[in-house]
Amino acid sequence: MKVLGIESSCDETGVALVETADAGVPILRAHALHSQVQLHEAYGGVVPELASRDHIRRVLPLTAQVLEQAGCTLRDVDVVAYTRGPGLAGALLVGAGVACALAAALGLPTLGVHHLEGHLLSPFLSADPPEFPFVALLVSGGHTQLMRVQCVGDYELLGETIDDAAGEAFDKSAKLLGLGYPGGPALAALAAQGDPAAYALPRPLLHSGDLDFSFAGLKTAVLTQVRRLGDAPTDTQRANLAASTQAAIVEVLVKKSLAALKTTGLARLVVSGGVGANRELRRQLDAACARRRVRVHYPELALCTDNGAMIALAAAMRLQAGRSRATPDYGFAVRPRWPLQDIG
Repeated sequence: MKVLGIESSCDETGVALVETADAGVPILRAHALHSQVQLHEAYGGVVPELASRDHIRRVLPLTAQVLEQAGCTLRDVDVVAYTRGPGLAGALLVGAGVACALAAALGLPTLGVHHLEGHLLSPFLSADPPEFPFVALLVSGGHTQLMRVQCVGDYELLGETIDDAAGEAFDKSAKLLGLGYPGGPALAALAAQGDPAAYALPRPLLHSGDLDFSFAGLKTAVLTQVRRLGDAPTDTQRANLAASTQAAIVEVLVKKSLAALKTTGLARLVVSGGVGANRELRRQLDAACARRRVRVHYPELALCTDNGAMIALAAAMRLQAGRSRATPDYGFAVRPRWPLQDIG
């Protein structure tokens, strides 16, 4: 079975083709991705209307590119999957509309996929795929959650952010430091030149006794420190503040993840989402998990951001597990807000 996946939830247009066998993890045949970073850079963040229009321009050429790379045609596709939510409503409608139109024209079934489930399952496409069950740390620009994953479709929420996500803390702190958009990678690069102990920044909810997160207070603390540095901070001061900010975020993510492993009694951790590409987070998680004899798994770096491969994979794995049924119903309704634990 060949599944074509389309991702358009925010500011990346992704298309991919995966193929399933009778058993085992689906195989990624081809994928293509277009990032809108340059489009939104001038505005300091994602402009929803511009994002939707760019998805319209990109999705069909990317589909043709993927099929050519895979040596297939549309007639070889068995199921068309798309991101149903969560995400920007207009952007989601583009992917859903194109997917359902293609499927209707070809007489194929469709399947709407949860964006975060795609992230959660994306490490199954890596060279070191995980095994069920595991604890998942979903950490991105809009989401920070810890989940207990028993199998495909069986997800228990252990904790989540009560305000800003970790990715937002990276991006907003980067903006305060004048690093532009997207801020997370820029802040991480600057942090590599600084002293992570230079500034005593808070670690919100670190000792709360639960598995929830909060990063809004950290952002406020960074703002306060930026104001103290004045209008012309030195390069060293900026690098030190970037390093201290990253250190605070990473410490909270690492310790909460370890606490989730202890609470569940599991010995396997999956980390996914855009912040999962952060090298310092990976370094500290690898070291901490090695000391505790816990296996930790990540997506390939190219699949940490939003992409079509994770959507095609999630659809294929749900179909294999009997958790979903693809249908020739070409009416669609996107879900900009959609809790992962509700999908079943």
